[in-house]
Amino acid sequence: MALPSEEFTNLKVHTQYSICEGAIKIDDLADYCKINKIKAIGLADSYNLCGALEFAEKISKVGTQPIIGTQINILSDNEIGKITLYATSEKGYKNLTKLSSKSYLKKKNFHDPHCEINELISNNEDLILLTGNYNNFFGKLFYANKLKKIEKLMEKLKYSFENRLYIEIQRHGENQELNYENYLLQLSSSSNLPIIAGQEVYYLDPNMAEAHDALMCIGEKKFIDDKNRFRYSDQHYLKKK
Repeated sequence: MALPSEEFTNLKVHTQYSICEGAIKIDDLADYCKINKIKAIGLADSYNLCGALEFAEKISKVGTQPIIGTQINILSDNEIGKITLYATSEKGYKNLTKLSSKSYLKKKNFHDPHCEINELISNNEDLILLTGNYNNFFGKLFYANKLKKIEKLMEKLKYSFENRLYIEIQRHGENQELNYENYLLQLSSSSNLPIIAGQEVYYLDPNMAEAHDALMCIGEKKFIDDKNRFRYSDQHYLKKK
């Protein structure tokens, strides 16, 4: 009996268009996909779709299926954080661009671009939503102990997105992941929502972890030796499984 495939589809690749976050050039990504015969790969740059056309053209040219997405901030009751959205059709892509554009039009008192959750719900046709990691919208609510709010919003989004809402589990060897994962597994069971495995990919080669850490310092205006700054583990490279 044949064993099931262990191939992992990376949906959350952050290219150089994720400013001071991603360190992947699309040309290099296309070469990687060609050499490794990658069947499909997803784009999830933060706050923009600037690389979407280049990504789609160059990735499809090497025989890999491009999956277009982005990460945007959503706002609900003064809580703000990222979620991930993917388009499943031309209509979905138009909604993706609409939400991305809207996020820069209403900043209010927040520095980062964002959409209100009702705008997300009003423009969700042919979009898939992934809940994100511990440092994203729902993860922030979890670590603020706002579990009732998470459950309420999940029910609201589940009704709106129907079968296009996924609870995301990530494992990068970071301390914050384990408690959050245990909660998400319980939430998946109680809410009857499917689970998807995700990974935040910021660079291609595992040897680039130190250079990426320096890039994050530039974005956050922090010194490398600052003990209080946010740090990623060295597991955010592109993995095959």
